[in-house]
Amino acid sequence: MSIFEKLVTYFQFPFVRYALIVGVLIALCSSLLGVTLVLKRYSFIGDGLSHVAFGAMAVAGVVGLTNDMLIVLPITIACAVLLLREGKNAKIQGDAAVAMISVGALAVGYLLLNVFSTSSNLAGDVCTTLFGTTSILTLTQVEVWLCTGISAAVIALYIFFYNKIFAVTFDENFARATGVRTGIYKLVIAVIIAVIIVLAMNLVGSLLISALVIFPALAAMRVFQRFRSVVICSAAVSVSCAVLGILVSIVGGTPVGSTIVAADIVAFAVFYCVGKIINRRAAA
Repeated sequence: MSIFEKLVTYFQFPFVRYALIVGVLIALCSSLLGVTLVLKRYSFIGDGLSHVAFGAMAVAGVVGLTNDMLIVLPITIACAVLLLREGKNAKIQGDAAVAMISVGALAVGYLLLNVFSTSSNLAGDVCTTLFGTTSILTLTQVEVWLCTGISAAVIALYIFFYNKIFAVTFDENFARATGVRTGIYKLVIAVIIAVIIVLAMNLVGSLLISALVIFPALAAMRVFQRFRSVVICSAAVSVSCAVLGILVSIVGGTPVGSTIVAADIVAFAVFYCVGKIINRRAAA
């Protein structure tokens, strides 16, 4: 059976279609804020918040919640707000705060899963949460609709506040001086980031989320210079890599999250080489 025939056969199953829909939406949302995080040097915040989400999922499992989103999303949003608040008001700043929250949440989450374990395959459950091994392929129709609604809200918020996010990204002090309420828009950015992190855990797992956010943005920056062009290119790269990674993982039986990240790495390498060629021609 050829690869095309395999794909046609697999597309007859609803879980494959669900995985593609959710994968595209999550990749699109992740790429939008990735550019802002890279430019503001908050690239590592994805790791910190993903580990917070992992710890929150462990808490939800301990208390027996069937919908862990009721705990995971509020806790992740609260930590995102704390990490992105004004530096002068923070007692512990920058990468130290991210590292402390990241390691602490990961350790506490794994400890809770071990002490209050209700699963016969704890190692498998942890591996799925950390690396997104199969969770994207086990989505229900309700989860797909929920992800679609949340993703649509994230995209709408980003488009609506695009100009303010642009101003806060490039020169926060100047934006504040011109009357922009930067605190509110940093709060919007924090909420969007937290929502994206929680959604992306189903796609690539908590340990690989930063790659989903950062690689498309960095790839686009190798070729384009304007903010809007970088955002559009980043979205295109992210969605393309997500679709390619999901299809390859389905046909080849590889882990979904790792395959998507591998596709992102290849895309970055290609854009890096293209950027080098463009710069050499411009200098000639």
